[in-house]
Amino acid sequence: MSTTRTAVITGAGAEKGIGRAVAEAYAAAGWSLALLDLDGDAAAAVAATLSEAYGVSSFAGVVDVADEASVSAAQSAIAEQVENGQLPPVGALANIAGITSPVPFLETSLALWNKVLAVNATGTYLVTRAFLPDMLDRGFGRIVNMSSVSAQRGGGVFGKVPYSAAKAAILGFTKALARELGSSGVTINAVAPGAVDTNIRVGSTDEQEAAIVRDIPLGRTASPKEIADVIVFLSSAEAGYLQGTTIDINGGSHLH
Repeated sequence: MSTTRTAVITGAGAEKGIGRAVAEAYAAAGWSLALLDLDGDAAAAVAATLSEAYGVSSFAGVVDVADEASVSAAQSAIAEQVENGQLPPVGALANIAGITSPVPFLETSLALWNKVLAVNATGTYLVTRAFLPDMLDRGFGRIVNMSSVSAQRGGGVFGKVPYSAAKAAILGFTKALARELGSSGVTINAVAPGAVDTNIRVGSTDEQEAAIVRDIPLGRTASPKEIADVIVFLSSAEAGYLQGTTIDINGGSHLH
């Protein structure tokens, strides 16, 4: 399956990010890649590296996931690659792009609130809406959304109220759309990572990092690859009976 389909990944450009690890995991499984990021040069560098390493076709483009016109342009560019035979049809979408908000609630401006909701929640909506029609037309698709343990336990990791609210919105979005999709052949699921060894917690202190680890029964943060491998599994044929579910990847920090 994977050798004849393309995986679209947003937020794939960060050097130490989950999106980049997801792109590599898809490539290792034989998927072709369409990598999107606000930093188009970074996405292009990742695409070139992974194409050479794994022998897969790739495309890289710029996208602002919170901007409808930007998302539409990115989808059109990928569709043109598919039409011209440069990429196989899109079979998976991983909505990874996101930002955090380590600001106490009463110091949170409306502008910050809107920005965090726009990138995390509205971005997931816009990108999914752009790529879903072609999946439905082909009768196959795998959509995986990036939530967070912060959505389940009300923060307690690094991001605060806007981040937790945005990631909780993603869970509701995933479940509601899963019901609508029914037996269309397209599945939509979410992952809810706990603390991951990425650069999203820029500005955290050693004391904050130590406190985060103390709260994890496994005694460590996750590697980006550990998140990526679950996302690629959710895109596989073997995950075909998973619909509207949330996979917790938190080392035991939230048990329910």
